[in-house]
Amino acid sequence: MAASMRLLFRRVIRLSHRNVNVTAAGGPGRPAGCWEPPSCRCFSEAAGDRSTHFGFETVPETEKAKRVYKVFENVAQKYDTMNDAMSLGVHRLWKDTLLHVMHPQPGVRLLDVAGGTGDIAFRFLEYVRFQQERQKRRAARSMQAPSWQDISNNYSTEEEDGPQGSRAVVCDINKEMLRVGKQKADGMGISAGLSWVVGDAEELPFDDDQFDIYTIAFGIRNVTHIDQALQEALRVLKPGGRFMCLEFSKVTHPVLARLYDAYSFQMIPVLGEVIAGDWKSYQYLVESIRKFPDQEEFKGMIEDAGFYSVKYYNLTGGVVALHSGFKL
Repeated sequence: MAASMRLLFRRVIRLSHRNVNVTAAGGPGRPAGCWEPPSCRCFSEAAGDRSTHFGFETVPETEKAKRVYKVFENVAQKYDTMNDAMSLGVHRLWKDTLLHVMHPQPGVRLLDVAGGTGDIAFRFLEYVRFQQERQKRRAARSMQAPSWQDISNNYSTEEEDGPQGSRAVVCDINKEMLRVGKQKADGMGISAGLSWVVGDAEELPFDDDQFDIYTIAFGIRNVTHIDQALQEALRVLKPGGRFMCLEFSKVTHPVLARLYDAYSFQMIPVLGEVIAGDWKSYQYLVESIRKFPDQEEFKGMIEDAGFYSVKYYNLTGGVVALHSGFKL
């Protein structure tokens, strides 16, 4: 085991010396004179030929979705392993923080968009079960013991719909990511209250006012039209529903920012090559983070979509930000 770890470490160091050819101003394929903010779509001089970014590369809007789909199709099998490797496991704490801030109660309906491998949905169902058990213990201490009929009804409800009717719907445009997520759920014995749906964040396959909570974790930066995805989130939420987005953002401390940039560009693509056999996909993921709006700009976009009481929380010095807003 020790020998294999040393071999892996040597390979990482060797590959890290590859020339990534990244500059602060942009990258190959970025047109000169394109000064729009990262979240804006650039328009080429040709009439009607709209373009956008794919990492540091400029591509036609119609091509971005196909290329993003291919990225996640390629990395699906190793996606969770790479998350642990890239973040040194800290992504688990970020997702736990999302659930604690959300604080869902039994009976709520969650839509997790771009939720492929199910991390948020699994945490949601576990958190709601914990809240349900806590309520039962409080009832028992208050001498309000449930009848046998109540106990029977509770078990049948949880078996069919999850804890007290709570449901988590995982929606992802990528079928391979959903397949991996469903395999994880089957392996963990999770089925009650959980659904898997193929769908596009920009055109969700749900009616209006259906969900209490909408989450999207590390997915919205891959959407071609972020404003349209935000409008769809508003549409499917019930009045009083909550939008929550966990996404990489702008590091607030200058020293940490330099270290983070060096690690991101020099090590993450290398880890992608070593663990997942895919340098290019993880190079894109790093570049897509730099193209995403900072905390204040994204906050403004959420407000423009129609959400109220919008705020954000910086995690790990701004490496990640948790944005939250409500539909009134």
